[in-house]
Amino acid sequence: MTDNTATKSLLSPVEKAGVSRRNLLKGVGAVGALTTLSACATIGSSARVDGRVVVIGGGFGGATAAKYIKRANPNVAVTLVEPNATFYTCPFSNLYLGGIREFEEIGHGYDELRNVYGVEVVHTLAEDIDPVAHRVQLANGTTLEYDKLVMSPGIDMRWNAIEGYDEAAAELAPHAWKAGAQTQILKRQLEAMPNGGLFVMVAPPNPYRCPPGPYERASMVAHYFKENKPDSKILILDPKDAFSKQGLFTDGWNQLYPGMIEWVGLSNDGRVVRVDAARREVETEFGTRHQASVLNVIPAQKAGWIADRAGVTDASGWVPVQARTFESQQVPDIYVIGDATVAAPMPKSGFCANSQAKVAAAAIVSALDGRSAPNPYFTNTCYSLIGPEYGVSVAAIYNLNTEGNIQAVAGAGGLSPSTGDASLRRAEAMNAHRWYDAICQDAWGTPS
Repeated sequence: MTDNTATKSLLSPVEKAGVSRRNLLKGVGAVGALTTLSACATIGSSARVDGRVVVIGGGFGGATAAKYIKRANPNVAVTLVEPNATFYTCPFSNLYLGGIREFEEIGHGYDELRNVYGVEVVHTLAEDIDPVAHRVQLANGTTLEYDKLVMSPGIDMRWNAIEGYDEAAAELAPHAWKAGAQTQILKRQLEAMPNGGLFVMVAPPNPYRCPPGPYERASMVAHYFKENKPDSKILILDPKDAFSKQGLFTDGWNQLYPGMIEWVGLSNDGRVVRVDAARREVETEFGTRHQASVLNVIPAQKAGWIADRAGVTDASGWVPVQARTFESQQVPDIYVIGDATVAAPMPKSGFCANSQAKVAAAAIVSALDGRSAPNPYFTNTCYSLIGPEYGVSVAAIYNLNTEGNIQAVAGAGGLSPSTGDASLRRAEAMNAHRWYDAICQDAWGTPS
């Protein structure tokens, strides 16, 4: 379930070339304020325990699920398992590469979940899951028992899907598709690259986390080059013949970075089959070799490895779920949200993870109370920055069709108009920052 104010604003995100999402941002902020008041009034008021929920993963999905379960019923005991004390988001990590945000600005902690909502946050790794006994084994030796388990495991790389690209190679040619140390490696390489160098990006095949993300990254690297290394070039080698928001990106590149970015799709020999990370060299399907000054390889992906341990993945490597609740189709009492899931036509995005988390939270609280899950609605908004004052977006609302599958609501949402002028692009860029700050507040709370 999603906030009605946010839903209404998303119905016309770029209607008549307008891009104001003030209602959305106010709605998310209002949810945060109301949640805080509700939690402060009820946490600790009763020793009753209405169920035990363990949440694995503290990103957009997991943090939101933990918060909204406690918001719906503070008497549910919720334990969040997340190895990192600070969670760095993939959304806006590209802005760090472009010099628009500092690294610490994309980091978020768990104080609000602990201190306001009473979530027990454990900073260690979940190592194994026994779905029959309803137990989670932690790396610190602790075993957690659950009535319901929420998994938001994110993604893992399919190592060696491209010959020569494994975990060791990623230290030399970073993927930076999990924000953190990999992002910082790529940033240092860009800073050390000489003016006039070549940045080569190997884009991933579908499906993958954040469909427009690679192309926003190319845009942000281009912005960094324009400001600091203007003779440098960018080459994108892509195993696809089309990508998200392609027309909008191409128009933006032509306006802001003429001649700097070259995109080579599948039909023009864009599929990379071999990587030599030590030489920063790649080879394409038809034998063309490209030598990079900085090499960014984003490989094929799958659900985070703990999903395999739980037995919830299928042959695709992703997790099929029941659309109404996001409970696993294969293992009862395990709910999987975010990038790891098979939830088409919803993309793998931070906003979708946040939206799915609220649906799963409502379903879990209802199940623990012996009630049926409410009818779900899902939302997604995805902003991309092509330049500091040049933003584009896509938005959608989803519900269930008569067969119980997820569908996009016809006429809801939309794509930034291709005819937008400079003022519209500036407004979209401003709204991108507002969106990020609002959704992060919704998930983790106001930064301390």
